[in-house]
Amino acid sequence: MKTYKEVDVVLVGGGWTGGILGKEFSEAGMTVVCLERGGPHTADDFSVPRMRDELAVGQRMSMMVNTTDNTETVRNKSAETALPYRRLGSYLMGTGVGGASTHWNGHTWRWNDNDFQIRSKYEAKYGKHYIPADMTIQDWGVTYAELEPYYDKFEKVAGISAKAGNVQGRKIAGGNVFEAPRRNEYPMPPLVYGYAGDLFAEAAGKMGYHPFPRPTANASVPYTNPDGVKFGECQYCGHCERFGCEANAKGGAQMTVIPAALRQSTFELRTYAWVTKVERDASGKKATGVTYTNTVTGEECFQPAKLVVLCAFGLNNVHLMMLSGIGEIYDPVSGKGLLGKNYCYQTGSAAMLFFEDKHFHPYMATAGIGAIMDDFHGNWDFDRAPFGFVGGSTVGTAMYGGRPIQWHPTPAGTPAWGSAWKQETAKWYDRSMNITATGTVMPFRGNYLDLDPTYRNRFGAPLMRMTFDYQDNERKISAHSADVINRIAAALNPTHLSKATARQSWSSVPYQSTHNTGGTIMGTHPGNSVTNKYGQVWQVDNLFIMGASLFPHNSAYNPTGPVAAIAYMAADIIKNVYVKQPGKLIHA
Repeated sequence: MKTYKEVDVVLVGGGWTGGILGKEFSEAGMTVVCLERGGPHTADDFSVPRMRDELAVGQRMSMMVNTTDNTETVRNKSAETALPYRRLGSYLMGTGVGGASTHWNGHTWRWNDNDFQIRSKYEAKYGKHYIPADMTIQDWGVTYAELEPYYDKFEKVAGISAKAGNVQGRKIAGGNVFEAPRRNEYPMPPLVYGYAGDLFAEAAGKMGYHPFPRPTANASVPYTNPDGVKFGECQYCGHCERFGCEANAKGGAQMTVIPAALRQSTFELRTYAWVTKVERDASGKKATGVTYTNTVTGEECFQPAKLVVLCAFGLNNVHLMMLSGIGEIYDPVSGKGLLGKNYCYQTGSAAMLFFEDKHFHPYMATAGIGAIMDDFHGNWDFDRAPFGFVGGSTVGTAMYGGRPIQWHPTPAGTPAWGSAWKQETAKWYDRSMNITATGTVMPFRGNYLDLDPTYRNRFGAPLMRMTFDYQDNERKISAHSADVINRIAAALNPTHLSKATARQSWSSVPYQSTHNTGGTIMGTHPGNSVTNKYGQVWQVDNLFIMGASLFPHNSAYNPTGPVAAIAYMAADIIKNVYVKQPGKLIHA
C-alpha cells in the first residue's frame, strides 16, 4: 500500500461541498487533499456539438455514475428482497470533478425554520398528536438566522438568478413573499418565464396564488462572481439538466470553487481515487485518514490526515460510514441505531396540457425557466390540518427543453407506436406544456438504509440497501398538489388535459428527483443524530460529514441551498475554532 504524507484535511468527494471546503481551507493556509472518485473535466467536455448529443449524454447518461461499479439495492418494504438499481431511473448520481453540479438543474432554495424546527413548529401549531407515531421528524439544531449569511455567500458564488420576495423583512411583489428575510437581493435578475410560465403565472395569480421566477444557478446576464469567475449569459439551449453548460452560464463546483482552490499551493485534487474506508486509531474515537484505490492503476493508497471530511453524494457518505464501521446501523424493528435512519426522497404530481391554438417552442429552454409558487410549503399560514399532512409542495411549470428523444407528449388515447403516434407527436410537440409539483417526504420508521446481505460492488464490499415507499402523509400531499394543478390547468382551458394524479407508491424506474436525503442525520445530541449542526460526528471528533445525508427529512425545496450553506458555516468554525483547539464543537 502506498502511504502519502499527512495533510491537515482530506476531503472525500469533489462536488459542491468538497469544492467549498477545499477553497476555504486552502485559502486559510491548511494543506488539503481532495479525493474524487471520477475523472477530471476539460473545456472540450462541455463544448458543442458534444454537449448536444442527447443520445449519449441525455439518454445513455455519460455524465452519471456507472452502476456496474457501485449502486444501491432497492425495495419498498422490509419483507421484500432488494434488487440492484442497475438502470438509472428514479435518481441520477453524478460522477467526476464537480459531481452532480456539472449537470444539475441549478434550482436553489433557502430552507427556513419551517424545516429546521419542524417538530417544534408543528407541535406548537397543531398539537403533539398531529404527528404520526411512526414519523421520526426532529428539529435539526440549526436556525435560518445562522445560515442566512452563508446562503447569501453561496448565491453570489454560484451565480443565482431570481427575484427576492423578502429583503430585510420588506415583502416584494414578484418574488417569493413566503421566503424568510434575506439581507440582499439575488446577484442577477431572473430568467424569462417563457410562454408556459406566462400562462401559469397569469392563471395562478388570478386564483389568488403568488407565482414568481424559479431561483436557479443559470446566469441571466454576463456575471463575475466574488472570486473573479466569469459566467456567460444563458443561451436557453434546451440542454441543461443531465448536460454540462456550453456557455459557462450554469454555476457548478467545477467552474467556481474548485478552480479557486486549485490556485492555492496548499490544495491538491486527485481524481480516480475511490475511497473505501475511513481509518481510525485503536481507540476508535479518532480518524487517521482514508484508504482509497487508484482506479486507473489499481494501487491501494492511504492518505493520512488530521481532519477527514466526507463530501460525496449523500448516499455515498452513508455507505462509506457503514463500510468503515462507524456508528450503529439503524434497525427499524428495535428502533436502535442511527446510521441509515430517516432516509427520505421526494414526491409530487404532474399534468400535461395540450392546446390547438398555442405554441410553446419547447426547444428554447433552460432548467430554471418558468414560474413557480410556494403557497403550500413556505407559506406557514397555509393550514395543513384539513388535509392531514406534515410538509407541503411547490407548484409550477417545468419546461426544461424539447429535445427530440425525450420530449414527445401526446394526449391520452394516442397509440404508443406507428403512423398515428408519429402524426400526434408532430402535432403536439410545440403545442403542449406541463404543470408539476414537488412535495416533501417525511421520515418514517420503515424507510431506511442498511447493508445488503447479498450484492457487492466492484471491490467486493456490500452494496447499500434502500428500503423506501411513500406513506399516507406523502399520498395526501401528492393528492393535494394534484388537485391544485388540475384546477390551474382547467382555468387555462386546454384542448386536451392529462390530469395530475397522486403518487401512491415509489418506483425506481421513472425519473423523479435526485434529492436523496438522510442516513447520517444532524441533531441536538448523540441520542438523536449522527452529527451536530456543523456535521461533526459525535463519536469521532475529527470526522465531519457534509451534504444532504445530514437532513433529518426532505423538503419540497431542492437541497443544494442548505447543503452549501451548512458547508460554509462548518468551514468557518473549523478554520476559526476547531483548528485552534481540536475536539467537540458542541458538548451534549
